[in-house]
Amino acid sequence: MSAHPAAGPAPAPDPAAAPALDAFLAAYDEALARWPLPVEALTLPTPYGAARVNACGPRDGRPLVLLPGGGATATCWAANAAALAAAGHRVLAVDLPGDPGRSTLDRPRLDGLPGLLGWLDAVLDALDLPATDLAGHSYGGWIALRYALHAPARVRRLALLDPTQCFAGYRPRYLLRVLPLLLPPRTAAKALAYLDWESGGSGLDPAWRELYALGFAGFPAARPVTGPRPSTAELHTLAAPTLVLLADRSRTHDSRALAARARRALPGATVGVLPDTSHHTLLTAHPETLNRRLTEFLAPAAPETG
Repeated sequence: MSAHPAAGPAPAPDPAAAPALDAFLAAYDEALARWPLPVEALTLPTPYGAARVNACGPRDGRPLVLLPGGGATATCWAANAAALAAAGHRVLAVDLPGDPGRSTLDRPRLDGLPGLLGWLDAVLDALDLPATDLAGHSYGGWIALRYALHAPARVRRLALLDPTQCFAGYRPRYLLRVLPLLLPPRTAAKALAYLDWESGGSGLDPAWRELYALGFAGFPAARPVTGPRPSTAELHTLAAPTLVLLADRSRTHDSRALAARARRALPGATVGVLPDTSHHTLLTAHPETLNRRLTEFLAPAAPETG
């Protein structure tokens, strides 16, 4: 689920689960083939395993690294990649290690947040990026924010899209709905019911919805890499111009209250709430609005205060 990722060590493969995993990987490739522009699949060596990056847009464009929510895979940016590429970005959509996708994790564990940030350091090194724009959705937003605090010189601009565990915790009623998903058996039906509940049954890309369910059911479960929310003192050190866009119908948190907290924590940031979107449909329900906000913020002429 997007707000509760599995980014830790993957267990040994179960031969009995191979057909389900094969179905997921086939659906992943099919989803990527439906992107509206050519995609270059990059497999990058890192000390932690191979990182899969789906690259598109001009090779000499301004680099933009995209981090998905937990379980969402790099294919979740299908409705956004073309607009970002047309705006002059080299779009670099990354699969998270240990999570459903095509990145691999060779080490037995990532050693928590330092290991996760070290993995992203290694990915940027393999891409030969001393600095980049960085955007993340949901759990990917938490990673992006943590990385911008960890390596401020490497993040030019930061976009957080309905981020979780950045400025506030989850709604208790959301956790009550989500926690049963963590109990076996992991089935596609469970994942679909969760997505449809959170989204209100509309706004999801059908192909991505099925891929998410296949990943939930067929990808080896892994222990999530989690950590605390950044403290107020840490947030006050954030150097990168920052955009925070929240989904007005997100069930993970109260978006209006979260927007107020983000504005207090980051007075120089641009903070907005996108109407008629849920946590899982923020990227797809009204992509023209999201893409406009992102490209305007990331444009070279954008004010340094966001």
